[in-house]
Amino acid sequence: MLAGKTILVTGASKGIGQAIARELGAQGARVVAHYGGDRAGAEAAIAGLPEGQGIALSADLAADGGADRLFAETLAAVGRLDGFVNNAAVMRFDGGIDDEDDAWERIWAETFQVNVFAAARLLRLAVRHFRETGGGEIVGISSWAAQKGVTNPRTIAYAASKAAFKAALQTVATGHARDRIGTYIIAPGVVDTQMSRDFAESQGGRAVVEDRLVMGEFVPPSDIATLTAFCLSGRCRHLSGATLDVNGASYIR
Repeated sequence: MLAGKTILVTGASKGIGQAIARELGAQGARVVAHYGGDRAGAEAAIAGLPEGQGIALSADLAADGGADRLFAETLAAVGRLDGFVNNAAVMRFDGGIDDEDDAWERIWAETFQVNVFAAARLLRLAVRHFRETGGGEIVGISSWAAQKGVTNPRTIAYAASKAAFKAALQTVATGHARDRIGTYIIAPGVVDTQMSRDFAESQGGRAVVEDRLVMGEFVPPSDIATLTAFCLSGRCRHLSGATLDVNGASYIR
């Protein structure tokens, strides 16, 4: 379904991003798997692909200029892109209302740098690139936190960042539909990743969180990967702008 397409996936070394990179490769796409420090994880995401079909690129999105360098190196390596998946994000269990001022400042600055500023920079670069090349597909991995906030108030910065970037994606969807740029927002609930497992520990353990979920289980990353691949295929162009909830019916709007 994705044969002949070249797609950049940020945060591809673990969790949702790794699952997405694997699925895109399995469907025939050439995958640029971005990673921060975990090269082995990114290489695992593209392992087994034919030579040249999977490329692992490192970039520190928490650093000034990291997003620009990643995009430039991507184009230098592959020439052009057909799709972009913004998945990379951080969630720190600190920086809440009652935490110290220095923690508040540090966590909010880091969270917005990665989840909003770097993400928006990449989004801007992708839109400009797709306008030049005749169109493309953008998938932003958001969170149900962007709609309803978070259960753990110490992760307030994460919820705020996800809401901010969701608005940016929606603006791109409406502003660039006639440029043949499809923009899709995927809002997972509690996905079975290390981030969610860490979150569960802050709530009393995995069993406590699973008991709150309608299906009684975390969302498998493969569900997010399958949906992402469908959006990138462009087979349902008028889905552009939609926020797609994937939470096992635990949160229905």
